Order: sequence, then C-alpha cells, then structure tokens
Amino acid sequence: MSTQVRRRSSGLLPAFADFPDLFPEFFDRVESPLALLRGFTGQLIRVEDYVEGDDYIVRAELPGVDPDKDIEITVSDDALHIRAERQEEYREGRRSEFRYGSFSRTLPLPKGVNADSVKASYDKGVLTVTVPLPKEPKAEAKRVAIKKK
Repeated sequence: MSTQVRRRSSGLLPAFADFPDLFPEFFDRVESPLALLRGFTGQLIRVEDYVEGDDYIVRAELPGVDPDKDIEITVSDDALHIRAERQEEYREGRRSEFRYGSFSRTLPLPKGVNADSVKASYDKGVLTVTVPLPKEPKAEAKRVAIKKK
C-alpha cells in the first residue's frame, strides 16, 4: 500500500505558493494604514460583527486569556474598545508559534449607545459583546400645507 501526499497547486507561480499564508500575518499587525501613523504596536484582535434584532453583536477571538484578569472592554466616544493581554510562558528549548503580548481592537458604535447596557460573556476562547442599539425615532411623513397668495 502506498501513501500519496497531495500538495497545494500553486498554478503558474510556484515561487509564490506560500504568499497567501503570509498575508494574514500582515493584516494581524496593521488594522489600517492610519494605524502605522498612530504608532500602533499591538496585535489586532480578530472579530466578527453583525446586527441581530435590536443588538449589535461583536465576537472576538481571544483564546488562552483569563477574562477576569486579561481582558478590558470600554465604551467611549461612540466606539467599543477591546484590549487583552496574553503572557508568554518561556521555557528553554521550546519553539512556539502562539501569539503573545497585547491585543486590541476598536470598533465604531452608532451615536446614542448606552454604555451601561453593554454586556459581555466569554466561552471557549470567544468573547461576545452585546451592544443594544439606540432606538431611532420613527420618522412619520407629515403633510405640509401650501398657502395661496
């Protein structure tokens, strides 16, 4: 019986076969070109966000952190700020590809969010932040009378 090893096809440019693997690392370090100008030195927290009913939900990938000690969530200036820290356990003779250090992410929020109503939970390495969206007054169509002269 023979074992067949399949390799990923790189098409016409075999020299660039690992290029897609390098790209995510680049975006882990730079949120936007402006982040470079701000002196951003931490790593970005990977998130997914969506609106569900009357809530804005943010799910952040934060494995290996203690939510009681290592995560800080704040709401200010119409933005949600998430910061986390993961300490490296250095051991002689070990190689690690895990990500350690400071992680952060800032997401814009709509005007009028009540910071006291924001809730967060942490389960299996995923932080979930629930932000109740402000109630927008329903605009009613109002007929405007026309005066004759």
